[in-house]
Amino acid sequence: MSEDFRARARLVPKGNRYEDFEVGRVFRHHWGRTITESESTLFSTLTLHFNPHYYNAAYAQAHGHPGIVANPLLVFTTVFGLTVEDLSEGGGPFLGVNELTYHRPVYPSDSLRAESVVLDRRVSDSHKGFGIVSWHSKGFNQREELVIDFKRTNLVRLRNPQ
Repeated sequence: MSEDFRARARLVPKGNRYEDFEVGRVFRHHWGRTITESESTLFSTLTLHFNPHYYNAAYAQAHGHPGIVANPLLVFTTVFGLTVEDLSEGGGPFLGVNELTYHRPVYPSDSLRAESVVLDRRVSDSHKGFGIVSWHSKGFNQREELVIDFKRTNLVRLRNPQ
């Protein structure tokens, strides 16, 4: 019988730690993601967003769009998700989003990418071994047009807790 894979497994820390987030540091997050019509429709249905802009092309066209509009909450969660590997995968509770702004509609087949800059950081007084970090994240379409931006804050593990 072969060796149990769990016996060979090694814990590999993922993500950045508090010490990696110098104020002003810019992260250009990986790859990006193309929004599809089917996922936007499914997302709208599953989240009970019954705005016809998100699933009725004729309605959206009658209101000045070239076709259906990608659900804005899908746009937000997609851009947010693109930032996780660099910003919060290292562990620590999410503390919130502020100043969320949608700058232009996103349509199916648009490809989104994200970048973030470190705004602020401080060691937490109430959570030993953690710091509080805030970032300003921006999402761009394939034409490099700003489609969304927001500020987010997380508790982030310290590499070397005091």
